[in-house]
Amino acid sequence: MTAADLDAVARIAVLGFPDHFEGRDCFENRLALNPGGCFVLAGEDGRPRGYLVAYPWRAESAPALNTLIEALPADADVMYLHDLALHPEARGGGWTAPIVERLAAEAKAAGWPALALVAVNDAAPFWERHGFQVVENPAMAAKLRTYGPDARYMLRRL
Repeated sequence: MTAADLDAVARIAVLGFPDHFEGRDCFENRLALNPGGCFVLAGEDGRPRGYLVAYPWRAESAPALNTLIEALPADADVMYLHDLALHPEARGGGWTAPIVERLAAEAKAAGWPALALVAVNDAAPFWERHGFQVVENPAMAAKLRTYGPDARYMLRRL
């Protein structure tokens, strides 16, 4: 992902997560903090069809939606998969497995023990197919409610 991709990423985000709005500035922020964890999924024509954003974070924690982060935590202990979204026209096209596996391989090579995420929109079964497991943590219950009633914290050990 580059700065030139941010408008397309923001448009895809609105389509993919209409109930979990995050603005262009949020994606710009994550790109600045961890450019190596920000990917655009593009077709042969170069047109963005989706994106993935990940960065180091604390286990059993999640940043608030649509907020800017001043710095990545010095005590980060997982790679947090903040967002994966596809344009509706690209869904079912086999885009997700390659990018999730690439992120897992790069995170493992960098020494991260796990990938973490918050699944929304009843997506836990989707993430389970990618090796993630729901982690029940009462301490995160209040935070997860801010993501919606179906939000689940999930972890994939590497």
